[in-house]
Amino acid sequence: MTRCRFILFVASLLATSLACFGQALPKPELHLDAEGGFEIDKTGKFNATNGTVRYEQAVLVADRISGDQTTGDVFAEGHVRLMHGELIWVSESIHYNYLTKKMEASQFRTGKSPVFTEGESLGAESKDKKEPDNNPTNKIYTAKNSYFTTDDNAEPFEKIRARSITIIPGDDARIIARDATLYLGKMPVFYFPYYSRRLDPHANHFDFVPGYRSRYGAYLLSSYNWYLDRHIDGILHLDYRTQRGVGGGPDLNLHMDRWGDASFKYYYLNDQTPGSVSNAVNLPHNRQRFEFGYNSTPWTNLNLKARVSYEGDERVLHDFFEGDFRANPQSSTFVEATRHWDNFSLDAYAQPRVNSFFETVERLPDVRLTGFRQQLGDSPLFYESETSAGWYRRLFAETNNVASGLDYEAARADTYHQLTLPKTYFGWLNFTPRVGGRFSYYGNDSGPGGTNSEIQRGIFNTGAEVSFKASRLWSGTTNRLLALDGLRHIVEPSVNYVYVPAPQRGPSGVPKFDYELPSLRLLPVEFPDYNAIDSIDSQNVMRLGLRNRLQTKRDGQIENLVYWDLYTDWRMDRHDGQSTFADVYSDLVFRPRTWLTLESQTRYDSESGRFNMSFHNLTIQPNDRWSWGIGHWYLRDDLSGSPLALGRGNDLFTSTIFYRLDENWGFRLHHQFEARDGTLEEQDYTIYRDMRSWTAALTLRKRDHRDGKDDYTVAFTFSLKASPRFGLGGDTVKPARLLGY
Repeated sequence: MTRCRFILFVASLLATSLACFGQALPKPELHLDAEGGFEIDKTGKFNATNGTVRYEQAVLVADRISGDQTTGDVFAEGHVRLMHGELIWVSESIHYNYLTKKMEASQFRTGKSPVFTEGESLGAESKDKKEPDNNPTNKIYTAKNSYFTTDDNAEPFEKIRARSITIIPGDDARIIARDATLYLGKMPVFYFPYYSRRLDPHANHFDFVPGYRSRYGAYLLSSYNWYLDRHIDGILHLDYRTQRGVGGGPDLNLHMDRWGDASFKYYYLNDQTPGSVSNAVNLPHNRQRFEFGYNSTPWTNLNLKARVSYEGDERVLHDFFEGDFRANPQSSTFVEATRHWDNFSLDAYAQPRVNSFFETVERLPDVRLTGFRQQLGDSPLFYESETSAGWYRRLFAETNNVASGLDYEAARADTYHQLTLPKTYFGWLNFTPRVGGRFSYYGNDSGPGGTNSEIQRGIFNTGAEVSFKASRLWSGTTNRLLALDGLRHIVEPSVNYVYVPAPQRGPSGVPKFDYELPSLRLLPVEFPDYNAIDSIDSQNVMRLGLRNRLQTKRDGQIENLVYWDLYTDWRMDRHDGQSTFADVYSDLVFRPRTWLTLESQTRYDSESGRFNMSFHNLTIQPNDRWSWGIGHWYLRDDLSGSPLALGRGNDLFTSTIFYRLDENWGFRLHHQFEARDGTLEEQDYTIYRDMRSWTAALTLRKRDHRDGKDDYTVAFTFSLKASPRFGLGGDTVKPARLLGY
């Protein structure tokens, strides 16, 4: 009996499941809205004035609407707007079926930025008979006596008029025109028997930048941007410089979904006069560069990266790719794989040298296991660690293919572990003591510069961090000049003490692979943030910090009126060449109004009573019509000859003004003045012109290199709005792009 009951229960459960499974999915609801309400009769027919029809993702708005709920037909007249898929259709009358997604119109306008079209006699048919007829992407729309344009103006200047136009929506949305003619204004300039264009910025197109530079002569930089599909696109470059010769090469971009993105770039130039600028370096006639980049996250918490940057000589970026050179004058080559867990990460990193004229520390490979700060069970202790091992080669730069004779290589293994005990006392005082230890092993360093045998050293560290946060609120404080609506002051003092006794072997006795580099900022003092493993020495130092924030409410949002961070190091045990107190660093941001910002970074030597560094920048942007950025950069000479010396300093003033005269014209002026020797190092003047479907810029630049020969450049750049050359503000971040390089 029990078995029979079980069988009956299972059978009833299966029957119920099959019944539910066989039920049709609920039908989407039709939503009708109107100012005076919809009139609906018993047969399902409806009509309204100033109404809206919503069904799934389609929305139709019109002055007069009538339709039938049974057939799905809707007839709309007067200022009709239909949002259908990714397109917006505009007409005076449209017949639309919200069930089959078919549409007819005697005249229409539609588009998907940056392409817009207008025409007559719009009709629709299914793209694929096997697909559901109510799929909006399974439609092909055809129209007669139509045109399309990338000009975002009611009366476009540039347009392609065709006897018939086919509009294909979907992921590969495009327009196909037959018997088409390109018009500029009212003038026909070119005929296309067949023309196809995508409805997105990925359409194939040419870019040209003509110009003149005193170091190049006249030049023409041209490129063809092509887009095969969402997986493959690229650029073909072909450039000519009258004094330097012909150059060019391909760019290829691969988009492989979960397997990430890959890019290949190659450029070659047969330089006719390679030594015309860099007389001190023997440069070849064959100038070239190659770049490969890869980045993917094929599975959660696994990231793969790779980069190869090959340059045929040490000046090719400087001479022909100024934008890339300013961003990164020494690109690295590496392969990296990183796997993350909740409390740990494992990183494998390989870095070979491919450009012998750059100093490089090769890592072949460097494997690192990092333990993030984590609680040890139910105890109040927290644990963190970092362990690495690898084979390292320090290769110094070669000059004219001549090795320095100082190269060396060795194996190294390093492990670091630390315990912390964070506590909060009195509800406001944060106290975090810590204790840690590091063990490093170095194998015999070989090579012409190797001097050490097998080395082991242990390092102990301890210390504590103390901090708290206090605040006070003045809710009734107002000030029209500073746009204050309430005021809150937050102050955060902190003291971070670090003690490291002298290791059994100092930095001078170990190979240098990870070492301190010259820096304008204070280096970290706490492990493991301080990662110059081979430069670790004794420390007995306190980092003193004071952070202030004054906040107010503007436009309903909390905004920092003042952010000010002060910090310095008190060195209780000094090393050679060090003072008791490090420079006092100050980072300040002051925003008296939303359109006015003052940024300041300084380094003040309290013992000598002078500034070693200061950077100030004032940005004024009261509206979208004009803006002015004024900057001053000062750096005192540091010619001490130590490995951390910064070299010659600067006393540089900069000014960048942008003014938009009207909707069509704009100006940009940039100046760079070195006050030490009274040299106006750089002058940039740019005129912008909006020509509706494209924008243009004429730029003049003069640079004084102090070699007796001023460097003049003038260039004309233009960009189709449908396929912009660079994003908003890109010409400010990389002004060399206005000159084409």
